[in-house]
Parts: sequence; C-alpha cells; structure tokens
Amino acid sequence: MKIKVMIADDNSFIREGMKIILTSFNEFDVVATVENGHEAVQYCERHEVDVALLDIRMPEMNGVEATRLLTERTATKPLILTTFDDDEYIHDAIKFGAKGYLLKNNDPERIRDAIRTVHNGHHVLQDVVLDKLKSGLIAADKDKVSDKGDKIDRTPFTERELDIMALIAKGLANKEISKKLFISDGTVANHITSILSKTGLEHRTQIAIYYLTGERN
Repeated sequence: MKIKVMIADDNSFIREGMKIILTSFNEFDVVATVENGHEAVQYCERHEVDVALLDIRMPEMNGVEATRLLTERTATKPLILTTFDDDEYIHDAIKFGAKGYLLKNNDPERIRDAIRTVHNGHHVLQDVVLDKLKSGLIAADKDKVSDKGDKIDRTPFTERELDIMALIAKGLANKEISKKLFISDGTVANHITSILSKTGLEHRTQIAIYYLTGERN
C-alpha cells in the first residue's frame, strides 16, 4: 500500500515540484497539495494522510501551529521541510510533535527516505539542523545553556547516561557513540531506553533538546 502524502507550501513552484518528485517514486500517493497550515489541518481532519510535508512560513497558519494541531487532532505525522532562515522555529516544531525536520535543498532520495522513516514511526533530524539548534540555543543564552547539561537535573542519571546524552546532543548516532565510549551498540540502546524512561521523553531528538535546555516539552 502506498504512503499517502500531503504537501503544504505557499510557494506553488516548490509545491508542484515536490509533487512531481514524489509521484516519480512508486511508493507514494500525493493525495493533496495546499497553500497554508489551515488548509493542511482541515484536509487531514477529513481525509486519511500518513505524512504531511509542511513548510514553516505560510500565510494564515504556519507549519509550527499546523504541526501542533495535526498532532492533537489527527494520526498524520508532520515532517517539516525548511530553510536555514527558519532556525527560530526548530525548537517549537519539535516540541509540538514534528516527526522530522529536513532542509528543502536535499536530494529527492533523501526526502524519500525521510518520508519512509517518519511513516515507519521513527524520527528524522538532519545533523546540520541539530547543529543549528544547538548553536542557536547556546548563542541565545550563553549563561544558561551549555553543552555540558548544566540545566538538567543530573540526579536520576548515571555518568554513562550523561555521557550518552551529551553525545546525542552533538548529533552522534548510536554506532558512533558506541565507538567513542568503547561499548556495544546494544548497550548504547539500553542506556537510551533508560534515559527515555527516566525523562518521559519519546525519542533521541527530545533527549538532545532536554540536555541542551533542561526542557522536556
């Protein structure tokens, strides 16, 4: 069965171009293209949509607010497509339930893989976007935010868990973490499961944000 995708972007060139690209892959069914977040939410409330590709800056309702409403009201998984000019929205989009955050200048195959990943229940956050998030947070409040987890309550965590949280915040994958800490991939995964359990978080992107900001939302 094909993955049902909706595209929301106020730029008709990008919107229609993305539709052509996705249609070229047999696994996708582009069920709708809309111009703003309000139309995106309305459509997904009335129709079955697996993944919604959302631009950030749109009239009437932006992609962040649309993400929040889609997460609250529908089973549609929001995937943000953005530019570097939208840095300030990264944190809110993830907080409100975005399952992925991807740059528009990616190759079609990268976007295809991201849609697959999100549809399968996983999260996608480009390393370059995570780096921008981290840099932006540190620049915004150097006294309160550090890359050493100074804002979090360290009490519930073991030193190994804190090490892993720090490396996740730097954008390292499990395999990279295992090599750096000289432990197995399985041990890394077990520690991450423990961290998620202790924090009530759902995925590694939220772990990174929590480590950098102390916020669990």
